[in-house]
This record gives sequence, C-alpha cells and structure tokens, in this order.
Amino acid sequence: MTNKRRLRVASYNINGINARLPVLTRWLAESRPDIVGLQELKCTDETFPAEAIEALGYSAIWHGQKSWNGVALLSRVGAPVETRRGLPSDPKPEQSRYIEAAICGLLIGNLYLPNGNPWPGLKFDYKLEWMDRLHEHAQTLLDSGVPALLIGDFNVIPTDQDAARLGKNQRPRADVGRDRSLARPRAADCGCA
Repeated sequence: MTNKRRLRVASYNINGINARLPVLTRWLAESRPDIVGLQELKCTDETFPAEAIEALGYSAIWHGQKSWNGVALLSRVGAPVETRRGLPSDPKPEQSRYIEAAICGLLIGNLYLPNGNPWPGLKFDYKLEWMDRLHEHAQTLLDSGVPALLIGDFNVIPTDQDAARLGKNQRPRADVGRDRSLARPRAADCGCA
C-alpha cells in the first residue's frame, strides 16, 4: 500500500527578502509549508539569504535582481532541480520574473508578473505580452502531460473583492483601484482564476 501525503504549497510576495528575513524565517518555522514560491526578492543572487533558509531545512533556487523583481523556490521535500529561468522568448530576460523546477514529482513555475502601470502605456503593453508568453508556456506544460503547477504573484485584480481586505480602521489603497492596470479588462481576464 502506498502512503500518500498532501503537499503544502505556498506563495508569498516577500517584497524585499533581506529586509523581511525575520518575518519569513518565523513564518517558515511556524507554518512549515513543503514548497514555497517567493516573489519580489529585491536582491541579487549573491545576497540571497541561502544559509538562513537552509538552516530551517529548505533547499532553494533563486533568480535575483538588484532592487527589483526576483523569484525563488524553496523546498523541504527534496532539492529543487531547475528546469527554466525566465519565460521562453522573453524580450527582457534581465527582469527576474520566472523560475521553474522539478520538485517531488511536480514541475513548479513561480512567477512575478509585471504590474503594467501606468495604464495605458508601454509597461501595460509589456504586461499583456508577458501574459501571452505565460499562457503559451502554460499550454506547453499542459500538453506535456507532466504534473505542473504555476504559482506566484499574478498582479491582477479580477474582481473588486480582490483589491483589498478592508477592516474597521482600514482605507482602500489608492494604487489598487479599478482604474489601474491590475484591473484592466484584458489583464484581469487572465484565465488564471
């Protein structure tokens, strides 16, 4: 009889891994997800805090970029085997937005999709082009028959409900309103919900 267990997979936009390392290490120690995708590392490959993550029992691969972007995959169920760094035909490969690895019988792609602001403009056009390349790559993964999972920060707001969680003393953030690129119809209809 095969002993099956569920994998706990998490995605976390860390928004500066070195500045938030104590928060990340506490969360990893308390929650113990099996596989984690991190986005917005905002560090170079050389300054990624590998030792701190390894001390918690995680293996990691990362694709860093100074001050911007950056993605990583962490695993405590086997070392990630990198299969792709960047999307196929990316015209801006210097933007560290995608990393993919085989982990525990799955192919996992972790992404940090461009936000596309301001709208309209070149950055929004780039976002839509990036989404098209992601869709093409996702179709390739599906067609391969390999078990695959895409996780990360898709930078879309499909519904108003996704814009913010408002509590008693919170105000909506002006930069996530429906007039921004995150909620534009073509971007919000990404087919990933």
